[in-house]
Amino acid sequence: MRSAIRRARAGHHWVRVQKLGLWQRSLGFAALGFLTLSPLLIVVSAADAAKGQGFAQWLGDWLGVSAPARRDIEHLFALPGEAWRTTTALGLALLTVFGLSFGTMLQNGYESIWDLPPTRWWAQWRHVLWLGALIGVLYLSAISPPWRDSPARGFVAVIIGTLFFWWSQRLLLAGRISWAALFPGAVATVVGLLGLRVFSRFVFSPLIASSAVTYGPFGTVLVIQSWLVGFGVVVYGGALLGRLLHDEVLRRTNPADESL
Repeated sequence: MRSAIRRARAGHHWVRVQKLGLWQRSLGFAALGFLTLSPLLIVVSAADAAKGQGFAQWLGDWLGVSAPARRDIEHLFALPGEAWRTTTALGLALLTVFGLSFGTMLQNGYESIWDLPPTRWWAQWRHVLWLGALIGVLYLSAISPPWRDSPARGFVAVIIGTLFFWWSQRLLLAGRISWAALFPGAVATVVGLLGLRVFSRFVFSPLIASSAVTYGPFGTVLVIQSWLVGFGVVVYGGALLGRLLHDEVLRRTNPADESL
């Protein structure tokens, strides 16, 4: 009986994974992120031209790639000062509008994970708030914060990342899921991002170098897109794992309820 229950529960979890469409959502995450969010972040990271690293160096930090691979990435993007000087107010406004669609996509994924209906149209302000918080977090990382060279840099990054993804789920789900239920997903997402960074160091870093030689700048773009797909898998997969862990805790707390 216990074996049958475990098999049924495993099948239920697999149905959740299939229903989410993790791979398809991750592909959309990568495409929309590169086309709509990246231009906005290029401008934001260039706001502090004197101290800011620029989007290329910020992206290199996230990928955790080697110095030669960083130089290949830098060849794709404008210098920090140039990006900020050539951006108009209208252009920045359009980038912001396009960036809001990224929050909408992320919200749809979270709602699918937690089996929630879409929010009403008047809740769209949450996307504006979420995008503003994302820009703020990335801006702080782009202007060389005091802890950048500190031994506690990794610890601070983990704490900020956990709090951001925890809060993001709560905000985009319009408070319909409790903080306690969302915390495992935030932790799983950050742990997954750390694993992705290690993977990038040993896989994507040499791929960028070889692809740049074989295909030129287009090869570097392909590798970055592949990394963005992996990033999407971690973001959605971490939230889904948090949901499964939450259900498992509820099942153990209420063993009579085997529907979870």
